[in-house]
Amino acid sequence: MGGHHDDGDDHGRERGRQYGHQHGHGHGHEHGHGHSHQHGHGAGHSHGPSPAEVAAAPELRRRLAIACALVVGIVVLQAVGALITGSLALLVDVVHSLTDSIGLMVALVAAALMVRPAGARSTWGFRRIEVLAALGQALLLMGISVYALIEAYGRWAQPPEVASAELLIVASMALVLNVTAVWVLAARRGANLNMRAAFLEVLLDALGTLAVIASAVVMMTTGYQRADVLAALIIALMIIPRAVLLITETLRVLMEFAPRGLDVEQVREHLLSQDHVIEVHDLHASTVATGLPVLSAHVVLEDECFRDGHAMQILERIRRCTAEHFEVGIEHTTIQLETRDVRDAEAEHASHP
Repeated sequence: MGGHHDDGDDHGRERGRQYGHQHGHGHGHEHGHGHSHQHGHGAGHSHGPSPAEVAAAPELRRRLAIACALVVGIVVLQAVGALITGSLALLVDVVHSLTDSIGLMVALVAAALMVRPAGARSTWGFRRIEVLAALGQALLLMGISVYALIEAYGRWAQPPEVASAELLIVASMALVLNVTAVWVLAARRGANLNMRAAFLEVLLDALGTLAVIASAVVMMTTGYQRADVLAALIIALMIIPRAVLLITETLRVLMEFAPRGLDVEQVREHLLSQDHVIEVHDLHASTVATGLPVLSAHVVLEDECFRDGHAMQILERIRRCTAEHFEVGIEHTTIQLETRDVRDAEAEHASHP
């Protein structure tokens, strides 16, 4: 009975080259059972910095803090404006802006928590905090949309008088702050789900403010007061599909669906095509957080692979395949190597695809 443990680190920043951290271990005992756990960042593809690296960057946290301060200013400005003008569109927009500010605060906290080290209880650290934060923001957006639809229905029959001139001034000032916040977040909007959600909320708020400005102009020039209700409906209808999309994406992660773009059956077929591989079972793939797909599998090899020491070479080939062969490269892999006897013993207790 013997054991083997090997750690290695290889970091590089040149575009297009492999960079990352890889850790592997394998062990065997009297019934020929091997196990390896390997993970890294980047192999064969260049994806830029990882979400954890981005979250650790002071620049990202600074951008979130600036955008949060700007949106808080928008909330105060629009809240005063909604009281003065009586505009439903501006009221919906201020609640939306309030959600933005809360979401940005959550994003700021999440960016700090994501880089906290893993521990005995939280083995992935706080990487998934960005998914939970994005889901919370999406649910808030959906709630705002439902409120807008209900309130608009009530106001359509008897639209109240709206102070359109004051509305135009307030909305124009809010738009300037909105555009500034969008600019601040734009450069890093693709870093992770949390940043994407924050950028999306601020961008939608800017578009909503444009709708408020348009309604103010219509009311000033034509006296058509229902323009304010229409603007509120437009804002709600802009929010709903994007909120649904964000909810869908976060639920895919939380439900541990296979990463988008990865066909698990293709992975199985590719592994089975490798020399000396007899069977692949207990194959699972999911996503821990943005840019962190994981895969585990039990791979049954011919018995002679364990006798002649060839099993570890096959393990390394499988690791390279999962990292480089597919459109979604997976560097965090847990591969359990087995003999037929181990496979048969497992089948007596549990059966998995």
